[in-house]
Amino acid sequence: MNRLFAIFIVLILFPVFLAVALAIFIEDGLPIFFKQKRVGINYTFFNIYKFRSMKKNTPNVATHLLENPASYLLRIGGVLRKLSLDELPNLINIIKGEMVFVGPRPALYNQDDLMALRVAAGVDKLKPGITGWAQINGRDEISIEAKVALEKEYLVRRSVWFDLVIVVKTFTSVLFSKGVSH
Repeated sequence: MNRLFAIFIVLILFPVFLAVALAIFIEDGLPIFFKQKRVGINYTFFNIYKFRSMKKNTPNVATHLLENPASYLLRIGGVLRKLSLDELPNLINIIKGEMVFVGPRPALYNQDDLMALRVAAGVDKLKPGITGWAQINGRDEISIEAKVALEKEYLVRRSVWFDLVIVVKTFTSVLFSKGVSH
């Protein structure tokens, strides 16, 4: 179901994909997409796809580890991140079966501290998602311990209804840029 819905959304949002791709290309050339090694279900690895919001010469590390993140951000990149449009290519990961719409956000391949907590809580058994319970309850503003506690709560409460609540709250969070620190 996730895959079919993702294909449908890609078709509907194809003009948005084209507009974003063109804006990135005009500002900083190719590549349009950014791919990065992430942790999937059962501590496996996959490449996540995003629209590139940072300049080509940006080191491949978490944004908060950069000395001056704003100096690497494309002009269009700020808008993409604020509206979470940089995440639209995650739909490709859903179509490939690597992600779902609702689940814990996929950790970076080197976030061993986060993954140790997820394994201990059993959260590593969940397929990563575009959005999740932790995303709408703090996103970048909460500690990894709090994040994993929310992900564990999601694991326990998981249902179609709860997923729908999370999706609706995600749109509200995106509209008001709630919890976005970079």
